[in-house]
Amino acid sequence: MALEPGIAVLEVVPVARQHRTARPHAGVSDYWALTKPEINFLIAIATFAGFYLGLPTKLHAFPFMLLIHTLLGTLLVSSGASTLNQYVERQFDVQMRRTRRRPLADGRLEPSSVLLLGIVLSFAGGMYLAIAVNATASLIALFTLASYLEVYTPLKRKTPLCTLAGAFPGAMPPLIGWAAAAGTLSFEAFILWAMLFLWQFPHFMAIAWMYREDYARAGYLVLPQGEQGGRLMSWQALVASLGLIPVSLSPTVIGGAGSLYFAVAVMLGVGFLYYSARLAYQRSNAAARKLLMASIVYLPLVLLLMVLDKR
Repeated sequence: MALEPGIAVLEVVPVARQHRTARPHAGVSDYWALTKPEINFLIAIATFAGFYLGLPTKLHAFPFMLLIHTLLGTLLVSSGASTLNQYVERQFDVQMRRTRRRPLADGRLEPSSVLLLGIVLSFAGGMYLAIAVNATASLIALFTLASYLEVYTPLKRKTPLCTLAGAFPGAMPPLIGWAAAAGTLSFEAFILWAMLFLWQFPHFMAIAWMYREDYARAGYLVLPQGEQGGRLMSWQALVASLGLIPVSLSPTVIGGAGSLYFAVAVMLGVGFLYYSARLAYQRSNAAARKLLMASIVYLPLVLLLMVLDKR
């Protein structure tokens, strides 16, 4: 459900491999890879943060089982979204170095089995959230799934605005967690949403710049060609990183987090902005890789600190 991080596969594989027949015995690891566990890790952290911060102030006991139900249902829907995304984009994944070794693109799985798995995971996750958690959390998760597949995914081949469209569903996991804990959404919940919304731009711009030739080869328009693409990448990374600083500090301003969170969030935000500015200035793959790593470090840390310093 979130924009996808990844590391490039640098081996050159002929495009003709896209016509291979599937191997008869796919491994469990291939089905596991379809769910994109590295993305699910970040989604689980964001969902947990939303859940914990959305809990009522006075509780007799922490609702561990409700948390487990929330995480399980959310990860089922997220896994279904990732699986269905690979089914939809299978003919393009095979043209990109960073994706051509995915199980479906590499011919290790049949398209029909991937489609069935994606539908089952998505339906099971939505139903599980509705039954074990509440209808609000389920509806948010299913809306995220639909907008990711029906809006963001096709727009990747039509306009660079796909990043903007994808940032909306990509920021939904904390809302699922908040709705699960509180039964409704509040202003504080949308602060978390705004943080993830802005975080995705430098995160994905780093990926888009590192693999711009890959995306162009497969016909994805995540960045325009030439100098225009460099300017768009720079502005999206810089403006979003700059805007993330005041948004990330607002929990302390409204009384939801303490001074420890405020101080560390300032340092993390400034550091994140530094790496975004460095990429905007250098426009190199090395700078993009450092920004990508900074984004993966920033998000779990800032959410964890917010949880630990909750007021």
